[in-house]
Amino acid sequence: MSKVVLITGGSSGIGKSIGNYLSEKGFKVYGTSRNPDRLNENSSFQLIQLDVTQPASIKEAIKQVIEKESRIDVLINNAGVGITGPIEETPDIEIKKAFDTNFHGPLNVIKEVLPFMRDQKSGLVLNITSIAGYMGLPYRGLYSASKAALEMTTEAYRMEVKQFGIEMATIAPGDFATNIAAGRYHCPELENSPYKDSYGKTLQMMNEHVSHGEDPIKMAKEVFRIIETAKPKVAYKVGSLLQKCSIFLKRVLPSKTYEKMLMNHYKLK
Repeated sequence: MSKVVLITGGSSGIGKSIGNYLSEKGFKVYGTSRNPDRLNENSSFQLIQLDVTQPASIKEAIKQVIEKESRIDVLINNAGVGITGPIEETPDIEIKKAFDTNFHGPLNVIKEVLPFMRDQKSGLVLNITSIAGYMGLPYRGLYSASKAALEMTTEAYRMEVKQFGIEMATIAPGDFATNIAAGRYHCPELENSPYKDSYGKTLQMMNEHVSHGEDPIKMAKEVFRIIETAKPKVAYKVGSLLQKCSIFLKRVLPSKTYEKMLMNHYKLK
């Protein structure tokens, strides 16, 4: 029997790449999008409507999959939004939107899927976080915080659900060539802002990193490998050697030394 996979945020980028790859491998894949009818027909899997910030939408999407397949074997929480800007100048409503999508949304999807996985006595939940969630990055601190929250919650969650035969893990990507830069919230570069110059330079650097990022197929292949693993690890990192090394350096370097390294990287005084 083909495993049934549900991927939130499956209409583009990493989610779409994962969906297409798993479909090729014989999985029954359902992706989700807030507006699936507006998308081009270039996916090898079905897209259903789901807004992770709306509990009623989550319930309806899960209901559709269960009615068709009677089970969900793998949940991949991929839906997410970017947010950049000086923390002081970021509107409260935009902070809430980011956490609703990147943190509360995945938790609510998990909450809806777990009863079915418990009945099956099996299941795998993969939460896609970010290498940025392992460190507080300048002008991306709120994004880092939302992904770090999901990372830490998953560490605890996986211990709670092991007794039911359910596995849980995180996958933290680095920079991949996707459209996340176009879709994220950017604080405007205000003329009278004390952060104007440094924020502008950092924002340009961040956008260049994404545009020169790696192929999302690398994430898809890692997801497939994890699904095929009997006992997944707690956390996986997928990115360039420099990005993965940055996590290691944060663990071993004095905190102020690491901070100086980051500030030099982003050319901040």
